[in-house]
Amino acid sequence: MHNLGQTRTVRKRDHLLQTPDAFVRTPMPGIHRGVAIVHVSPAIGAGFTQYTAELEPSGTIDSGPAQRFVFVLSGAIELSGVQSDALEAGRYAYIPADSDCEMTARQGSRVVVIEKPYRPIAEAGAPRLFLGDEASAGSTPLSGDDSLQVQALLPNEAAFDFAVNIMTYEPGAALSQVEMHVMEHGLLMLEGGGIYRLGDCWYPVTAGDFIWMAPYCPQWFGALGKRPAKYLIYKDWNRHPLG
Repeated sequence: MHNLGQTRTVRKRDHLLQTPDAFVRTPMPGIHRGVAIVHVSPAIGAGFTQYTAELEPSGTIDSGPAQRFVFVLSGAIELSGVQSDALEAGRYAYIPADSDCEMTARQGSRVVVIEKPYRPIAEAGAPRLFLGDEASAGSTPLSGDDSLQVQALLPNEAAFDFAVNIMTYEPGAALSQVEMHVMEHGLLMLEGGGIYRLGDCWYPVTAGDFIWMAPYCPQWFGALGKRPAKYLIYKDWNRHPLG
C-alpha cells in the first residue's frame, strides 16, 4: 500500500533521522556487484561519510584514499592482503588511509562503512590496521550505570582521529544528561528502540534507523520496550578543534 507521503525521516539544521522506509539504494564508484545506502556525507555538512553497502556474493569494494571503518551487519567479507579469517556479523576492521585493501563478500552481505579524511598529528604517528569482534570487545558502565554499557571498538590511542563505540541500554535505561558537545555523530540503531531527543525534537527510534548529529546538537536517549536497545556510534575524536 502506498504510504501517502508519510515517513519518520526528518532533516533539521543540526540533525537527521533517516528511517528504512526512506532509504535509497544507489550504485557507487568502487562498489562492484552491490549498492550503497548513503546515510550522511559532506553534502549535508558532515565531516565524514557513512553508508551501508549491500553486496551480492563475490561483490567487492575497492580500496580508497580515505581511512575506513567497516562493521559487518550480516554475511561475511574478506580483506585482501590481510591474514585473517573472513569478517562475519559483529566483526569489524579499521583500514588506514591509502591501504591497498579490497573487500570481497563471500555471500550476500551488509556492511557499515565509515570514511573520513585522516588528520595526522606529528606526535601520534600513523594508525595501524586493526581487526576486532564485538563479542570480545570489553564493556564498561557509562558514568557508573551498569544498565548502560559502552564497548570501545578502536584503541584509545592518539593516532586514531575518530572513535566507534557500541552502546547497549537495558530497558528503561537512559543517558544521565542531555549532552551537547563539539563532536559530531553517526549512529545506526542495531537492536531495540526508544526515544531520542535531537535539538528540541523527540523521536521514536528503532532498529535500522540512522541518526546524524551535528556538533553542538543537544542529544539524549532513553530505551523503551522489553529488550535492550543497542546502537553503533561514530564520533570525531583526539584532535584540537582548531584543526
